[in-house]
Amino acid sequence: MRFRPCIDIHNGQVVQIVGSSLKDTGDTACENFVSGKDSTYYAEMYKNKGLNGGHIILLNSKDSPYYEATKEQAIKALNSYAGGMQVGGGINADNAKEYINAGASHVIVTSYVFSDGKICYNNLERLVEAVGKDNICLDVSCRYRGGQYYVVTDRWQVFTDVIFDKYLLEELSGYCDEILVHAVDVEGMRAGINEEIAKVLKTCPVPVTYAGGISSYEDIEKIRSIGEGKIDFTIGTALDIFGGPLSLEEVIRCTQ
Repeated sequence: MRFRPCIDIHNGQVVQIVGSSLKDTGDTACENFVSGKDSTYYAEMYKNKGLNGGHIILLNSKDSPYYEATKEQAIKALNSYAGGMQVGGGINADNAKEYINAGASHVIVTSYVFSDGKICYNNLERLVEAVGKDNICLDVSCRYRGGQYYVVTDRWQVFTDVIFDKYLLEELSGYCDEILVHAVDVEGMRAGINEEIAKVLKTCPVPVTYAGGISSYEDIEKIRSIGEGKIDFTIGTALDIFGGPLSLEEVIRCTQ
């Protein structure tokens, strides 16, 4: 079990938000934290502490007037910690190589793969051809609706028809090196983890990271117990470096 750090970027700034509140219209979100420091500050911190495999997430759409500023912050972070972090947000087969060349270890992809509400295997194969399976992390973040969890796209705003379960993880593992799952209904809410989703992740054939709702050291231990040490995790809003109560140093010690 590893701790995976994060750098979430919205409107050109490092932030922590309530995931379910993100809206493209007006580029709005309920913000838990807005940093006065840029992305390179966090990337260099993670590098100095030997924390690799973290996630840089661009939270603006390509149509946003803030997109270029957000992308610039992402590229700067990748340059600062070459090979140490992954990046996601608006990535497809045409631009994935740009991010790998900028220093990303993996590109994180959702919307391009889950197109028109379904898995688009043509796009998935194009992505593999563009950067290779070993450089791909598929984001299968999900939300609850009508008794099931469904994969959501477009910065977690659009429900697909794809049910999130162990069979989906098995299917996708043939096309990627890792899988990332945000439990969007609890993302940024410090309300505790979604244990149902964590139990599904235990079955994943490739390395998998859980994100969403972690608010205490006990939550970390729950992930360790449910996943039998196989599930990695990320924490945003609850970390002290983002204004929360959990010490980054103590979180690191929890994984040692």
